[in-house]
Order: sequence, then structure tokens, then C-alpha cells
Amino acid sequence: MSVTDLDISHIRLGERPLIVCDVDDVVLQFIDPFQLFLQSLGHAFLPRSFRLHGNIVSTADGAEIEGNQVSRLIEEFFETQELWQTPVDHVVETLGRLSQAADILFLTAMPPRFQDQRRRLLDSAGLAFPLLATEQAKGPIVHALHASRSYPVVFIDDMAHNLDSVREHVADCLLIHLMPDSPVHRFAPPAPDDITRAIDWTHAAELIEAHFRSGTFRRTTPAA
Repeated sequence: MSVTDLDISHIRLGERPLIVCDVDDVVLQFIDPFQLFLQSLGHAFLPRSFRLHGNIVSTADGAEIEGNQVSRLIEEFFETQELWQTPVDHVVETLGRLSQAADILFLTAMPPRFQDQRRRLLDSAGLAFPLLATEQAKGPIVHALHASRSYPVVFIDDMAHNLDSVREHVADCLLIHLMPDSPVHRFAPPAPDDITRAIDWTHAAELIEAHFRSGTFRRTTPAA
């Protein structure tokens, strides 16, 4: 599937800035709820690398859970995410305030078949902003949404490769690296030095509002 096959017809952007935001461990807690989910099934997550596969074991005997079973566990978690995931601290009020000046879009990296569950969860948390669920690269999607617009754009994610993808496709985008301080995230690949690390949503909002005030952006041109 190419980005042109992704249905973005329901996204309606106004004549104002755009904030595109990842969801797991940026807007909704992921790693902590996932560990509780595993514990409920007699498993444990060992933060030995920045991966889920290879790091989940049985609490009974310490045996590593096979890859196919780990994939099924991740899908089961997404299926039941409404029972486990909660908003990150201060995200609801911060995005509510930012939405007075900018359009907000959630771009979540997950199988699209779980979008309905995620939509209900976000709505119940007071985060009723448009949502796209996809496993595609994020840069081309943000480009497709924003390419012809002359307003500032912001992209927030906890994964360095997603930030790199957007940088490759969208000029003058403010890139913000926002992730929790957890044992597993300490193994995460670092974002480049010129991408700003936000320590929390209060800090992220300060960076975004300063970007909007600065006027240091220009019309984005389509990627070659």
C-alpha cells in the first residue's frame, strides 16, 4: 500500500498550524500498561534492548516467549487497549489548549484494524482529534497532508526513525522527540542532535508555541 492508498479524506485542515502527533508512549501510556497486561497472563518483560520480541519471558520458568506468540500478544493488547492504556500526564489539557491555535492530528503506528478501539479510547479520554492508524512510513503521510500549505507544522514522536522520515519529506517542520524515561527507552536509538528532546508535554508546548511565534517557516515544497 502506498501513501496514496491511505484514506485521508476525513481529515479537514483549517487555515492555521498543524500538529501531527504519535500516540503510543507519547499521548497514551504504552510500555507500562503493556507490562501489566503481560503480568496478567503470567509473562514478564525484561528491558534488555529496545524490542518487544526476544524480551518477554514466562514468570513461571523464565523461558523466552517465541516470536509468533509475542506478535499475538501485541495484537491482543491492541484489541483490548481500552482496558489498559491511559493518557500521558498533562497531554489532555495541553492539547486542548494548543487546539485553540492549531489543528491536531494523531498518526499512530499500529495495524489499521485496531483503529476503532483506539478511536474509542482517545474519545473517552477527551482526545477527540482526527486519527490515522497505519504501519506505513510517517514522512510521506505528513507530506501528503501538509505539502501545499503555508502554515507551520509540528511533528512529535518517540521514535528517531519516524522523526527522520518526516524530516526527509517535510521542509521546515518542527521535530520534537518526546518519550518516557523508562528502562526500555534507555535502549532507544537517539534522535539526531538537531532534533529537540522534550522532557514532557509542558516542555513540548513551550517549544511549539515558540515555533508558532517565531515565524521561521515557509511554504513547504513537494519532495522530489
